[in-house]
Amino acid sequence: MDAYPYSGRFAVHRRLPGQGRPRDEILAELAAIAAEEDAFWETGKCSGTMYCGDHGHYSFLTAAFGQFAHVNALQRDICPSMTKFEGEIIAMTLDVLRADAVTDGTPAGIVTTGGTGSILHAMLAYRDHARAERGITAPNVIKPETAHPAFDKACHLFGIEPRTAPVDPVTTGVDAGWVADHIDANTIALVGSACNYGYGTIDPIAELSGLALDRGIGLHVDACLGGFILPFGQRLGYDIPVYDFRLPGVTSISADTHKYGYALKGSSVVAFRRKELRNAQYFYSAGWSGGKYCSPGIEGSRSGGLLAATWASMVSLGWDGYLRHAREIFQTSARMQDAVRSHPELRILGAPTFLFSFTSDEFDIYHVNDFMRERGWRFNGQQYPNALHMAVTRPQTQAGVAEAFAADLAEAVGYARERAGEPARSGAVYGGLPGGLTGDADQFIRAVMAELMDGQQALPPPG
Repeated sequence: MDAYPYSGRFAVHRRLPGQGRPRDEILAELAAIAAEEDAFWETGKCSGTMYCGDHGHYSFLTAAFGQFAHVNALQRDICPSMTKFEGEIIAMTLDVLRADAVTDGTPAGIVTTGGTGSILHAMLAYRDHARAERGITAPNVIKPETAHPAFDKACHLFGIEPRTAPVDPVTTGVDAGWVADHIDANTIALVGSACNYGYGTIDPIAELSGLALDRGIGLHVDACLGGFILPFGQRLGYDIPVYDFRLPGVTSISADTHKYGYALKGSSVVAFRRKELRNAQYFYSAGWSGGKYCSPGIEGSRSGGLLAATWASMVSLGWDGYLRHAREIFQTSARMQDAVRSHPELRILGAPTFLFSFTSDEFDIYHVNDFMRERGWRFNGQQYPNALHMAVTRPQTQAGVAEAFAADLAEAVGYARERAGEPARSGAVYGGLPGGLTGDADQFIRAVMAELMDGQQALPPPG
């Protein structure tokens, strides 16, 4: 990945310009870059990433954002709209996640900046609640191996021991027996995914719920990916197990409004079964000379534009809009999965939903990836085993995309079969960085990130 993209066409700013540039010139440059980058995902050949793909919807959200982009959501006294937008986003999310079934507390939530933000806030809430209520000072959380790395990040940041449970190699669901055997007096929460990022499969949440109730601990369901499509799939009659607040052991759920909620990026919700758990992660500072300070989350200042745009997306779509898009996505995913199953050399992992992952026992699946890249496809790569996943979103529901996938995949299988035993060119790196990994993977990733960040910030030599 180039640390200096567009350097051959547009100026690279390594210092604040001495003279400002004309606005129309800047907008023209941005329009050129955006049009070129949008052209790729608009084909429908990009897994995940762009969940809506409707420029009309984006324009609507941009207009809503623009009305409040300059507003600081922290200043509720002069901007009461922020309380309206955030409160109603949370209320609508609780509705989708079936908080109406809760009888043992008052459901609540907070709006965060994304899936990682929601997971961080949930883990912080469990840590601080367990410290206050149970006196736990050396907490641990038990999570599936397939759980998002944001849980490891949260544990790293908040001093929580992560205990990683294995998953069943056939179902890809977490081994609930292993989880049960590793709960101890310092366990503050269990984690399950609905669905996991890698395979699009749902952990045995009902079993985890029973364990959480029996042991008196929390259960966080990571529905960052599935939270705004699985409920609509259930409503449409798809065989999707219950994973939400209808299960009495589920104490929190994260759901990304900026994925299948079709809001702008930077928006998610973490919902809590009881407000006492949510309140545990609030921050207060009463003795500061600048005045009494409190914030509902890790962030302080936030743009009100994201709250307004998220609220606008949810209100404009409603249950009927989300159901309509979910139907098209599930139908398209089924056609694409059928194309994979038509090749005996390929194998789908687990029982996926709208997102599916496939591998091969006959050749390195990255040969398929190499070929499909040449046809313009961008999959997300996986490892242990090597696999490719396709997160079906609205761009894939365009006419002809599923058919193109089937046709290109058929040729890709032939290409891979001819190269069985040879090394593939591509590999598995989250976020789409190109190339395979050799040697020390941690060292490689650190080097790539350092090059990207240091290159962007480096000043030119004097002279």
